[in-house]
Amino acid sequence: MAFELRKTQITIDTTHHDGGELATPPYLRGGICAVVKNPFAGKYVKDLQPAMDTLKPLGIQLAKELLAAMRCEAADIEAYGKGAIVGAAGELEHGAIWHVPGGYAMRELLGETKAIVPSSKKVAVMGASIDIPLAHINAAYVRSHFSALELQVPDGPKPDELVFCLAMANGGRIHSRMGGLEASDIKGEDGLR
Repeated sequence: MAFELRKTQITIDTTHHDGGELATPPYLRGGICAVVKNPFAGKYVKDLQPAMDTLKPLGIQLAKELLAAMRCEAADIEAYGKGAIVGAAGELEHGAIWHVPGGYAMRELLGETKAIVPSSKKVAVMGASIDIPLAHINAAYVRSHFSALELQVPDGPKPDELVFCLAMANGGRIHSRMGGLEASDIKGEDGLR
């Protein structure tokens, strides 16, 4: 099976303040989208799992490109997320094949991360946007890092395409003040706290 890559698109969002004091460094979120041919479009395929292995190199490629575009080192990244938009000739489960290649690519690049990589997926028409959830890389209960990055490819996905997305951030929301577990208090034992 081939997932022919048509294009990639990178979004960088740099926020210096959100009404309060300037953040140093600024809150940096980045996302990358890859538009690929969906070899499963228009038909039902019982076993989709082999596609996850096929897509692992694409996951690594996108994670590296995103980190380079953000001008960050792996140690600078504190939050991550992934997602997929399936073109209208596909099914929602086709977006689920991105779980392993997308999530593990960022885990491999960023090192010993403990928390799950949050995810979203949908079937949609060309030009649809998707909110990629962000959460702390080592502790899912760190409230300050709950966020999202909206991504969109204006000319994708076509009905027989998929848009695979990765997102990273260098910290939590600017001026976070909702309490709960702080990033400085992470124990890093179970991916939750």
